[in-house]
Amino acid sequence: MEINKRIEELSNEFSGFTDWEDKYKHIIGLGKALAEMPEDLKTEENKVKGCQSQVWLHASLNDGKIIFVADSDASIVKGIASVLVRVYSNSTPEEVLATKPDFLDEIGLRQHLSMSRANGLSSMVKQISLYALAFQTKIKMGLA
Repeated sequence: MEINKRIEELSNEFSGFTDWEDKYKHIIGLGKALAEMPEDLKTEENKVKGCQSQVWLHASLNDGKIIFVADSDASIVKGIASVLVRVYSNSTPEEVLATKPDFLDEIGLRQHLSMSRANGLSSMVKQISLYALAFQTKIKMGLA
């Protein structure tokens, strides 16, 4: 399962940092490196509810795999979205649904977020799962 390999790479990457400030800077850097989200996808429909910042998350299905694109108006949130896109994108709906976001604790992300940022992170993870569930249903019904 490719998704586990991406989680392992991410965990190894973050294990190289000794303090939270370095992890924080790295997350911001990941956000800056995130592929640009087309402006026409920054719609109300793609906005993640429950985030203090503006966050957009869009998913499409390509050859049975979900491709996620995301953006945010806040640097740290864009970095967090980048981590989620990196792990979950290019996976089947089943892989997404079977992969719990425990890796966020492993890399030390959750415990260093404010309550509002943690709520936003949970909202992004929930939205990713909802997309996966919807695509899984469409595939089973022969609609995708």
